[in-house]
Amino acid sequence: MRTAIIEGEFRPGERIIEQRVAANLGLSRTPVREAVRMLAADGLVIATRHRGAIVRPLERADVLDLYELRARLESYAAELASSRAQEGDLAEINAGISDFTAAMSRGGLDVLEKTRLYSQANRRVHTAIIDASGHARLGHILASTIDARLVFEAFREFSQAELERSNNFHEMIRDRIAEHQPARAAALMYEHIMEGRDRVLASLDAAEDARRHPVRGAKA
Repeated sequence: MRTAIIEGEFRPGERIIEQRVAANLGLSRTPVREAVRMLAADGLVIATRHRGAIVRPLERADVLDLYELRARLESYAAELASSRAQEGDLAEINAGISDFTAAMSRGGLDVLEKTRLYSQANRRVHTAIIDASGHARLGHILASTIDARLVFEAFREFSQAELERSNNFHEMIRDRIAEHQPARAAALMYEHIMEGRDRVLASLDAAEDARRHPVRGAKA
């Protein structure tokens, strides 16, 4: 269910019908109900008594708040990593960058499959940087702050040039960490995350514009 929400199979505002989900998964309603409870705790769904659960809508204010918080926390992680990273940490960051580069050159995949590869590689890079910070509590806070649905949506909408720029940021941040330049690493991380925010906001604005000004004849 988490994957279905992150990848857009369940759209923001859509009601989750437990009986239907249980039937599709070949389960009773009990584990589905528990899954909904966990997703609500993670902020991915809104559950109300007697009304069921819906996928949490993507409000512009929520996107702004989440990305600002994430950018500040991850820039701090990059700053700490610049003085604490070990060789193994840098190797893991490099592995994530290599995964991202390989994903950009993969052919024969549809948009969803490619987006999965970008998202996995990106998560590997960012997780390695957070781990390199050596701040366990910070990592725990970030785990509940990063909205994987927003990250996935951003990568789905990125152009090839934007994908290349994103991975270039990964490389620059890695280099500043390796060179023990905390201020520069933090600034680059902040800018990098804000670019993802801008892509999500652009998608929201386009969807809102389409809703307000539907193409004439679209309902015909």
